[in-house]
Amino acid sequence: MDPQLVMLFVIIFCVIMSAYFSATETAFNTFNRIRVKNMAEKGNKKAALVLKLADNYDSLISTILIGNNIVNILASSLATVLFALLIANQEASVTVSTLVMTLVVLTFGEILPKTLAKQFPERFSMFSAPLINFLLIVLTPLSFIFNLLQRLISRIFKAEEDKGMTEEELISIIEEAEEGGGIDEEESTLIRSAIEFGELEVGDIFTPRIDITAVPEDVDKETLAEVFSESGYSRIPVYSGDLDNIIGIVYYKDFFTLSFKESTPISEIMKPVIYVTKKMQVNDLLKDLQEKQLHMAVVSDEYGSTAGIVTLEDVLEEIVGDIWDEHDEIVEEIKQTSEHEYIVSGMASIEKLFEELDIDEEPEEDTSTVNGWAMEVLGRIPEEGDSFEALGLTVRVLKMDGRRIEHLHVLDNRESAGDGDEEKEDD
Repeated sequence: MDPQLVMLFVIIFCVIMSAYFSATETAFNTFNRIRVKNMAEKGNKKAALVLKLADNYDSLISTILIGNNIVNILASSLATVLFALLIANQEASVTVSTLVMTLVVLTFGEILPKTLAKQFPERFSMFSAPLINFLLIVLTPLSFIFNLLQRLISRIFKAEEDKGMTEEELISIIEEAEEGGGIDEEESTLIRSAIEFGELEVGDIFTPRIDITAVPEDVDKETLAEVFSESGYSRIPVYSGDLDNIIGIVYYKDFFTLSFKESTPISEIMKPVIYVTKKMQVNDLLKDLQEKQLHMAVVSDEYGSTAGIVTLEDVLEEIVGDIWDEHDEIVEEIKQTSEHEYIVSGMASIEKLFEELDIDEEPEEDTSTVNGWAMEVLGRIPEEGDSFEALGLTVRVLKMDGRRIEHLHVLDNRESAGDGDEEKEDD
């Protein structure tokens, strides 16, 4: 066979192998580990091999780089010889060989295979796994030498200790998955709520004392029945003396089946109550409520007084969003009325408002509601019609409920100001 034809076939083979190594590197760097793990658990042997190779990443990447460099150098060397035979001018042959091989290797050995592998990482990683596993064994001596060199360099240039994936990184992955169409907006919100759930404290979700519906221990049954009917609540706290001494919880079902119909004393059907603090982690509260089979806890302040109550529903709503039943009046705490305007409930979470408006500002530690934030800024109890400016927002009190804000109007001046600047620049 013609030697020149043999060299051409070898060069083509080397370019194909270069494409294989490049695509394999990209596939193993981008494949979805969870997806491959699920396939492996269902009995896919190639998926199991992919996971095995990925777990030995240092040896895998060394094998890929060694193989890729060998075929690229061999292809370039043979191309130089081939063009020297075809072109009489030696300098011209080297130049042409360099240009041609650079273009061929970049296009067919790097760019195209990596692009394809990135689109189908799981499929290609399973396709390439058997051969790369064989080459990993064959090239073990060379990989061993390079791994030793890598460890030596790592000791000389000590890297920071790997602290694992942070919460911010995990949320970024979820956002990318949402943008890529892997999950929808509702799923993304649910996952992010679950991730951020561990940071919540009882003080972020509890119902304040002023909104508690409770009855004294000596309440008559007709009055309690009326409280259940008018409030729509399925559980009512019972206190002795005043709200600072809540002694139990009466359940709607127990009251009407045992007490109201069968004349059982209210004191005998009350469920026990547990006391928690505002600083208690919500996930710890959830465990306590589950273990004690309760649905409500009393929130105590630093003086031992009742600051409010927190329910199992409050906890669950932080993960799945607002839960409305047939007795609830649906309240939209943050309602957008135009591009830059909002009607906000005074009891809305200030963190949720800042998140909605994309404000990178941490509220004061003791401020959890929009009402508290407005009082903090004004320095006094607001009145209807009061307004103030803060963080690029113009806030106006629309309606008061006693000494607290019921609703206020928020105008976001940041974007509108930016639009005005652009118009000025255009002028």
